[in-house]
Amino acid sequence: MLSSAVREREDDEELARSPKRTKVDELTNDGPIVADTSLTSAALAVADSKEGSPAAAAESVLPPSHALLGIAPTFSSNGLRQVLQTDVGISEYISRDVPPISGIIKQRFTDFLVFEVNHDHQVIHLKSLDMPESSSKKGKDTNEGSSSTAVAEASMAQPQEPVTSAESNTAGELSVGTEVKDKDSTPADTPWNDQFTEKLAPYLSEASIDQLKTIFLEGREPPRVTDSGWGGRLTKTTEDGTEIPDAVKPSEEVDASQSDDTAKRGKNRSSRGDRGSRGGRGGRGRGRGGRQGGEREDHRKVLSEPISSKTDRTALHQVIRELFGGKLDSETDMSTPTGDDGSRIVIKWSRNGGGRGGRGGRGGRGDRSDRGNHPPYIHFTLQKTNRDTQDALGYLSRTLHVNIKDLAVAGTKDKRGVTVQRVSLRRGNKTVEDVWKSANQSNRRSVQEILSQRGDRGVRIADFNYRKAGLELGMLKGNTFVITLRNVQVENVETLDRAMNSIKHKGFINYYGMQRFGTAAVPTHSIGLAILKSDWHKAVSLILQNRPGEHPEVVAARDAWLVDGNLDRALALMPRRVVAERCILESYKKQGGETRNAMGALSTIPRNLRLMYVHAYQSYVWNAIVSERIRIHGPDKAVPGDLVFESEPAAKGGSGENDEMEVDDDAGNEDKATTEGKGMSSRERKKAAKAAYVAPSIKILTEQDAHQYSIFDVIMPLPGRDVDYPGGTLGERYREFLHLDGLDPDNFIRKQKEYTLNGSYRKILQVPKDLSWSTLRYTDPDVPLAQADEDKLLGFDPPAVVDDGKFRALQINLTLGTAAYATMALREVTKTETSSHFQTGLTQASEDQQFRGVVAGDVAELDVDDTEMEASNTFDS
Repeated sequence: MLSSAVREREDDEELARSPKRTKVDELTNDGPIVADTSLTSAALAVADSKEGSPAAAAESVLPPSHALLGIAPTFSSNGLRQVLQTDVGISEYISRDVPPISGIIKQRFTDFLVFEVNHDHQVIHLKSLDMPESSSKKGKDTNEGSSSTAVAEASMAQPQEPVTSAESNTAGELSVGTEVKDKDSTPADTPWNDQFTEKLAPYLSEASIDQLKTIFLEGREPPRVTDSGWGGRLTKTTEDGTEIPDAVKPSEEVDASQSDDTAKRGKNRSSRGDRGSRGGRGGRGRGRGGRQGGEREDHRKVLSEPISSKTDRTALHQVIRELFGGKLDSETDMSTPTGDDGSRIVIKWSRNGGGRGGRGGRGGRGDRSDRGNHPPYIHFTLQKTNRDTQDALGYLSRTLHVNIKDLAVAGTKDKRGVTVQRVSLRRGNKTVEDVWKSANQSNRRSVQEILSQRGDRGVRIADFNYRKAGLELGMLKGNTFVITLRNVQVENVETLDRAMNSIKHKGFINYYGMQRFGTAAVPTHSIGLAILKSDWHKAVSLILQNRPGEHPEVVAARDAWLVDGNLDRALALMPRRVVAERCILESYKKQGGETRNAMGALSTIPRNLRLMYVHAYQSYVWNAIVSERIRIHGPDKAVPGDLVFESEPAAKGGSGENDEMEVDDDAGNEDKATTEGKGMSSRERKKAAKAAYVAPSIKILTEQDAHQYSIFDVIMPLPGRDVDYPGGTLGERYREFLHLDGLDPDNFIRKQKEYTLNGSYRKILQVPKDLSWSTLRYTDPDVPLAQADEDKLLGFDPPAVVDDGKFRALQINLTLGTAAYATMALREVTKTETSSHFQTGLTQASEDQQFRGVVAGDVAELDVDDTEMEASNTFDS
């Protein structure tokens, strides 16, 4: 039943939406919405009663080149500027002859599902919510970064089904999950099997193997014995003949020389070797404090027969590492002199949680399990709901108690939706168990709660892997989408087919979407222009400026500073998620309230966010010139004056379209500079950064060769140094935009090197891959029509098909490259404004909102003409 479906969690930011949100009272179905005419009159009325001139205020915020777009300023009912598609250069379509399909984008978070596609072309999904358990393996496998880990069955109430790692086929990865173990990888809690005896037989006697088996199965801690008083204990005689009691160790079968050696070491407490196991070959072990309080001393060990061959001794060390994964240490016996027969090897439980074989290494403080045996990074899958990427990483950094700089992603994802992607963590001494427990707040939630409830604050992480390197921006192939348009209005099936087949074969204009420019009245490209002009005070003023539709607590925080001048109160009220504003205010506080150092205040904003502003300006100019190109020459073929690559650029470096900021990046969370190296090690990146930028080879088409290229080869530059501009009027238009905004098109070098733009190129059209679509029926708009990975794993009710639903939805599946925006593909179908405030207005005015909580069968009358399209009829390629 629809009424029993699980209601989706809505973020508190959405539930407490400001009353300033504009409501759309009327919608137009007469064709494409033109921002400066029908949309303005229907959704965003001009208010002339405000103090001063709204138009003047808007013009002071927008770049001067906005006048070249020929767009009249548009305002909301409260007189504040609303940024529309046309304001950022988005105005043209590929298929103007195809009627629009009216529908609402992102009405619910699950209406917009995004799954990252990694470098191996694998689509990333959440696969297991269970707690992982590290199982280290050293030697060759550790060096190659490939050993296995297992689910901690002890923490689960029932056996777990096998789980495949999210990137199980990726080379060099240590996967986490219940899976078939490599024959050389055995966790310490695995029962002894024949392979142990078989591999140890060449080096140890049968008695020594049996003794080692006993120690291993007893576990790390020596077994306790029943204390029947002093009579139940054996006695041990010291060198001076004094008898002292000692606990019985059932598994301990050591010879006299071992006992003497133990006694000598125990007596010499002042020696360096007993100071926290720092001396000798024990490494630092448990630090300077010696054995931890309450820990029983462990004398258990196995001594091999003398081994004369160094090769055999090395092989034995290797076998111990491989079989026991660092749980047991092996070292050369130094307690007796080496004879002609060779040296003996001592095998015992490691007391520092692994490390470097018998030498212990720098095991760290305390008895930490297996922290030194794994590669330095942990990779995991992140699902986030209605949170931008930087905000989600900030939340994880606080939850995991790590520096946010230790977290990295391959690309940023859209805020309003449910997105899945890989994240890397420079782990320090953390294990996958530590990360899982911290992220799931196991100190206040039981395992049952963790495995039956959604993640806190819309964040869930899973599918952990140890890796030798972290992620870098650009280390992905693209993103796969499941997008649901609600309350779809279309003339007939043929119109739907025409619209979808148009983007399938002709593609869509590869515009930078509205997410690039922000969702507020102050667009990010205006801030970027101020930064490029070194107008630091204007940039700060624009960032801190009030804007409509914000959460009430953000409005109160801005007013506390802008109106009352109360810096402390503004900081107390400003949410952590409002990153840029908090950084500036915190900088002012450190300067004692002084606001003159605007450049210094800006520099405290995370680098990615600062670069987002200047990249937004590049994107604005690119959008505007591409629209001009489509208007003049059409979207069908390459023409003289167009730019193409002479040869396809490599994926790395600053030349190709894949170097652009990622799909549906939310404003405030853009990638770093487009020309930075991708997928390189830290040392390689530093080396590459010092090398001179090498621009790609570009060709300007002529009358003689234009016919040799298709429209899908045509590229446009993002303004910057070392780029070629197209010939003819388009090249002149580029320069006109930049000159009008006070920039020199031939000089993008800045004193602040991070704002020096090398520029880049981007193809003007994009064709989706694996495109398919289907229609669904629904009545209650609160019932999800697609399911997030987390909800599937939690066993929540799947979306139910309702044959007699009152309203129609269109569900689209597609895959796009890293530089493409899914909302721009949808725009080609709906021919509707895609800005968030406009889509919010559509949702509020939609007829289906009247049927919240209504079961389809309870609706008295259904639209008769809706029956010409069968529910759930799939139209595939």
